[in-house]
Amino acid sequence: MPSDSSAAVSAFVEGAPPGELADVIAGGDVKKLTVNEPKLLDSITPAFRKYNEEQLTTVQLPGSNKHVLISSYNSLGDGRYYDTESQRSFSFNHQTQKASDVQPYTPDSEHSDLISSLLKSLSTHATEHYPSSTSTVCFHPPTSTLTLLLVSNKYSPSNFWNGRWRSTYHFSPSTSTLSGLINVDVHYYEDGNVRLTTRKKIEELKLDEGGNGNVGVLAAEVVRKVEGVERRYQEELNRGFAGLSEGEFKGLRRQLPVTRQKVEWEKVGGYRTKFQLKKQLILDL
Repeated sequence: MPSDSSAAVSAFVEGAPPGELADVIAGGDVKKLTVNEPKLLDSITPAFRKYNEEQLTTVQLPGSNKHVLISSYNSLGDGRYYDTESQRSFSFNHQTQKASDVQPYTPDSEHSDLISSLLKSLSTHATEHYPSSTSTVCFHPPTSTLTLLLVSNKYSPSNFWNGRWRSTYHFSPSTSTLSGLINVDVHYYEDGNVRLTTRKKIEELKLDEGGNGNVGVLAAEVVRKVEGVERRYQEELNRGFAGLSEGEFKGLRRQLPVTRQKVEWEKVGGYRTKFQLKKQLILDL
């Protein structure tokens, strides 16, 4: 059974906001817990692995400017992962988030042509709609299911916010059906701590044509479905944000001062004493 300290640190790691894992580890609470237990972080490797795989962490391969994804879908076990496009496998340190020991790797798949077409179409979609995005396609031999992964990170620590969009889709070539899950996570921490996390489950969608035997046409149709789903969800989020701004957020603050009159702030600098300000407020009443 894990100790209270390891359980607490694991919870901090698994709940780290986008792009802030290193800050969480170096933060006060975790630092205090690890002072008396220097090897504590080494004992919670499962928590680091869970965070990196669920968050679709990206890492730059040594000797390359290419960023690749970490997930349970492209895991080879024993801390190794593969990238379909570059046909490379690599070792990944979940605590430091660094890749090493890059080796050639060619996934064995009956759908290699379809995977290649999906990679191209998905990459085009990601580049057109998301800044700083990374995407890949993974193959699962037991079920012949193809998994499409997309993550887009946008970090602005100088403005006290970070955000991440994650998309996971499962496509079955045998039934021409697509399902998936979208996760959005935004953290704003200037003079406070506000975090938005949303999940959108995509129920099974049937492709209209199924490609008619052409893998290029099929891949384009799959990504068109993805694009439509994500566009509608972004529109849904925008409506939700507008509702929060006009509804719940306004309810959290007083619309007028206790005098029930708006203060003419541009004139405040002209008031010489608090008594004159009080007099002005009385006249406004």
